[in-house]
Amino acid sequence: MVVVWLLVLMVLCNGFSSIEAGLNNSAIPDSVNIGALFSFNTTVGRMVKIAIEAAVEDVNSDPSILGKTKLNVSLQEDSKYRGFLSISEVLQVMARRTVAIIGPQTSTTAHVITHIANELQVPLLSFSANDPTLSSLQFPFFVRTGPNDLYLMTAIADFINSYGWKDVIAVYVDDDNGRNGINALGDKLAERRCKISYKAPMSPGATPEEITDLLVQVALAESRVIVVHTNTNWGPKVFRVAKHLGMMGTGYVWIATGFLSAILDIDSSLTSDAMDDIQGVITLRMYTPDSELKRRFFSRWKNLTKDNNADTPLGLSPLGLYAYDTVYVLARALDRFFKQGNSITFSNDSKLSILHGDNLHLDALKIFDEGKLLRKSIYDVNMTGVSGPFKYTSDGDLANPAYEIINVIGTGSRRIGYWSNYSGLSVYPPNYSKPANHSNASQKLLPVIWPGDTAQKPRGWVFPNNGRVLRIGVPKRVSYEEFAKQIQGTDSFEGFCIDVFLSAVNLLPYAVPYKFIPYGDGHSNPSDTELLRLITAGEYDGAVGDITITTKRTKMVDFTQPFIETGLVVVAPVRESESNAWAFLAPFTPTMWCVTASFFILMGAVIWILEHRVNDDFRGPPKKQVVTIFWFSFSTMFFSHRENTVSTLGRFVLIIWLFVVLIINSSYTASLTSILTVQQLSSPIKGIESLVNGKEPIGYMQGSFVRNYLVEEIGIDASRLIPLKTPEESAKALKKGPQEGGVAAYIDERAYIELFLSTRCDFTIVGPEFTRNGWGFAFPRDSPLAVDLSTAILQIAENGDLQRIHDKWLLSSACLSQGAKLEVERLNLKSFWGLYLICGLACFLALFIYLILILKQYSKHHSKDLELTDQSSGSGSGSSHLRTFLSFVDEKEETVKHRSKRRQTERISYRGSNGVGSSINSNKGYAASSNISNSDNVA
Repeated sequence: MVVVWLLVLMVLCNGFSSIEAGLNNSAIPDSVNIGALFSFNTTVGRMVKIAIEAAVEDVNSDPSILGKTKLNVSLQEDSKYRGFLSISEVLQVMARRTVAIIGPQTSTTAHVITHIANELQVPLLSFSANDPTLSSLQFPFFVRTGPNDLYLMTAIADFINSYGWKDVIAVYVDDDNGRNGINALGDKLAERRCKISYKAPMSPGATPEEITDLLVQVALAESRVIVVHTNTNWGPKVFRVAKHLGMMGTGYVWIATGFLSAILDIDSSLTSDAMDDIQGVITLRMYTPDSELKRRFFSRWKNLTKDNNADTPLGLSPLGLYAYDTVYVLARALDRFFKQGNSITFSNDSKLSILHGDNLHLDALKIFDEGKLLRKSIYDVNMTGVSGPFKYTSDGDLANPAYEIINVIGTGSRRIGYWSNYSGLSVYPPNYSKPANHSNASQKLLPVIWPGDTAQKPRGWVFPNNGRVLRIGVPKRVSYEEFAKQIQGTDSFEGFCIDVFLSAVNLLPYAVPYKFIPYGDGHSNPSDTELLRLITAGEYDGAVGDITITTKRTKMVDFTQPFIETGLVVVAPVRESESNAWAFLAPFTPTMWCVTASFFILMGAVIWILEHRVNDDFRGPPKKQVVTIFWFSFSTMFFSHRENTVSTLGRFVLIIWLFVVLIINSSYTASLTSILTVQQLSSPIKGIESLVNGKEPIGYMQGSFVRNYLVEEIGIDASRLIPLKTPEESAKALKKGPQEGGVAAYIDERAYIELFLSTRCDFTIVGPEFTRNGWGFAFPRDSPLAVDLSTAILQIAENGDLQRIHDKWLLSSACLSQGAKLEVERLNLKSFWGLYLICGLACFLALFIYLILILKQYSKHHSKDLELTDQSSGSGSGSSHLRTFLSFVDEKEETVKHRSKRRQTERISYRGSNGVGSSINSNKGYAASSNISNSDNVA
């Protein structure tokens, strides 16, 4: 019975399984309708059509994809990218129960028909509509199957930045694709401190005359780096007109987007005239890595295009590879869609039902109910196609976009490198298995042949020949007119800064029309910072004069190379210092005096130690020895010491000490002579530190950056700062002093102060410069003129012209006593510590050797006496040993040696007297034995 029930259960399970399988199989259709909207009558369109048809045929013949389901593709012609006709054409495709559409060809059409796709929930898969704005949330059913143009513009920006160009001109078709692509390029250039200085849009139907007028305006602009972003129809016309206008010669840089590489790949038989029009142009091609699939497809391409009706062979570009892969992506997405148990159903659009009965028959359009599920399946595809690995990122773009950088040369093109979002610019193709290398050394490309058949990198900028005159602002100051002043009654200017500017401009390789415009009312010094702000506002094109380069100002404008170095200094009134009775102590500081005196006493003690045991001059009663130490040490100051040194160590130390004394005497004599004979001027202000810690008023030149610097950087209270207009007013305020309503000190730049002090000997610079600045000419940010003038300034500095201009305007007769202005500095220990160190080491070494010799003598001459003393006294304490040792050291060496010799003689004599008695007794024994022996022999 159990077996019967099991059999019934198995039958039921098989039955249900068969029913379920039948239901699933019934949900998978025999065919799926897809559409392809493209301009198939163009060269690119013919290539795409062949690639799509080949992909559909391959998918339908592969049972591993979609099983028995076939793809039915409807090829719909896009009528020359015209938006209105494109709407009607896409409606025709969608009325056929289409689940997806491959296309459109252009971003302009995509912007129009994507709204229809969103309404009917039919995915649009486009590999050529690469407008970056199509990736927004506004177009959820637009699926990009090619690289986003955002990465193309990033690659162009990196290329431009790698050559150091800052200004770019954009020539583009004024449609959605052109505007949005150029906007993306502008954003990427701005991230690299570059900019699009001029935009040249042209209408989609521009005539050759309109293109000519457009490029004439481009030729009048400053930049020579031109990016062309158009399509395959209008791009060649732009280059043909540019060639006719002479804009394809030396100095120009032309960068074309992907349209030019597509032309080179597809139309393999361009005429020689067409190739001449694009010599030296840089273009980019979507990078597709080499693979076996790609090689096999290229080998098939000749057979696929043998029925091509064109007169020339039809080439294959990356667009064709992406068109082929797009069909495969859709097929794999449908396969995944069906395997998840989904079916294809359509429903009426309630929004269109109200139009029932109209002549447009819009009620025939149906909503694809599972459109969102199919879209998700498309984004989940992860495969390897003929274009390489195919995978989507979270933002809906293809992963790892990359481009080849192509240089058009001769009758063909040459790849000079690659760009990838992974590793940037490189001469090697991107390798995603290795860590990305973003170092400057790796971001290099192969040499480029630029327009004009030159390998030299174009400067990328020229001064425009458009008749425009630069408005150069010149500060009109009421002080120090030697630097820049307006010639009375004329519009001309003269001065040191003016001559430097004129000399630099004359070295430029192009003419610069300019006009000097005075800035200021002539009654007070104008603010340089405000002048620079007017440059940023466009009122002036530059500024020439004594304008200091500061950190704050460099954030507003670009400065040239400094043509004069300067810095802030403090000027204060000085008074003559009178000598006093203690002037002889002035050469040395108190520390120097103390250390010198200590060393004199130390040297006397060291010489006494070394000479005490061998030299009678250093012996005697204690009082005499102390006097000798002091007398000897201080008499060496005048080399008048009477005591002779007899020991080797003493002479060694004395020679070094006498050398030190010689240096000290010479320095003291020179300093004292200067103090007593040279006029000494002093000031209570010692530098900026004195002013910071004080409360006295401080003067500064009106209109300069000094006030803000002292308040913001140094921390001086603004109420203490007094603006002064002219050098005369500054001198008057310094003479009055704080007590009479003047100032305690005056702060200004050294270049001004040198002129100020040239005729005013009662003032002086106190303390060192406390800033390091320079003067430069100012121009708008990223102005190439600032760079070229910097090079010219360096040239006039190297050839001596800058010095000659300086001598012409600023070399004046300085105050004759200016050299005696600064107070003579006292000699301190820092200047002599090396001598004292050598002397101290010599003393230490001599004493160490002396101690070793003493210990050796003590051990040799006094050890036995010490043993006898210990045995007789019965004690051997350390104190007794120390007293004995000190007594030994105090004794004269000759006495010690004499006593030691005498005791040695006494010991020898003592041993000799004991040895005689023993000798006599032994002789007597020997004689007796001899007598006995003789008597035996006789017998």
